[in-house]
Amino acid sequence: MPKTLNPFVLVAERWQPSRKLVERAALATVVMAVIIVVTGGVVRLTQSGLGCSTWPTCTPESLTPTPAMGINGAIEFTNRMLTYVLCAIVGLAIVAARSRDPWRRELTRLGWAQFWIVMGNAVLGGIVVLTGLNPYVVGSHFLLSSALLTVSVVMWQRTREGDGPVRELTARPVRQLSWVLAAASGALIVVGTVVTGAGPHAGDARHVHRIPVNWREITQLHVDLVYIVVGLTVALWFVLRAVSAPAPARRRVVELFAVLMAQGVIGYVQYFTGLPSVVVGVHMLGSALVWIAVLRVPLALRERPEAPAGTELPAQESAVPAGVR
Repeated sequence: MPKTLNPFVLVAERWQPSRKLVERAALATVVMAVIIVVTGGVVRLTQSGLGCSTWPTCTPESLTPTPAMGINGAIEFTNRMLTYVLCAIVGLAIVAARSRDPWRRELTRLGWAQFWIVMGNAVLGGIVVLTGLNPYVVGSHFLLSSALLTVSVVMWQRTREGDGPVRELTARPVRQLSWVLAAASGALIVVGTVVTGAGPHAGDARHVHRIPVNWREITQLHVDLVYIVVGLTVALWFVLRAVSAPAPARRRVVELFAVLMAQGVIGYVQYFTGLPSVVVGVHMLGSALVWIAVLRVPLALRERPEAPAGTELPAQESAVPAGVR
């Protein structure tokens, strides 16, 4: 039977990236996921959400923005073009992971998961435009970006680990507390998304439908969740200290606490200064950094050493068709 001309296999036969390169490629996907969150915020905060009037083209007559559309069209179109940059970086991470010897299929699966999330979010972004910035669709668009950030962080973490059996570094109740912290942080992000959907920054200067709730009351709920997350973070630090958990795990919790404090200051500044666009944009960057810091906490409570020499890695079916593995 003739050998399948799989382009990924052909590249792997000719290129053997270092482990450090694979790790850096995975880190690049994390950075790009954060950039996408921030640039999406810039589109909304500059009222450029409908800078391009349709999708997938910018106008019914033009693929790109016209001079008459001004800066809003340029901002919206630039944000669309960043999707191609993101795809290129995710593609590099996939190819690097596939070409690394030995091949770790879990890494390529995580890379392909990012690719399909990007594709899904690109379509959802088009629906955002076609529905005139429907706040529920806009919120879903942001949450899917958070899902992309989650997968990219997990892939980055796995590039720095081996494929040996998982070894837990703390007792089960401690790990459960870390997952409660992650769940509370997820709820915080979801409620923050509702605040955005109900708040004054609609994404366009024209009338845009908003979520029909009092955004100030939802903001108070958001603040209450912040206190819960901070409280859980402090509690987890004391627990880790009490059980003499490894220093890296305690350090991750301290890093999370520092990011939460900075984000809290930014949040209060934006609230008491009338939600200036620049400060709101910094707050969106902070939300991405908080989520990264949260994810790193439970990931620091376990380790995966290198598989023993001569150990055959368990077979894993790839999540992509055979022709593109």
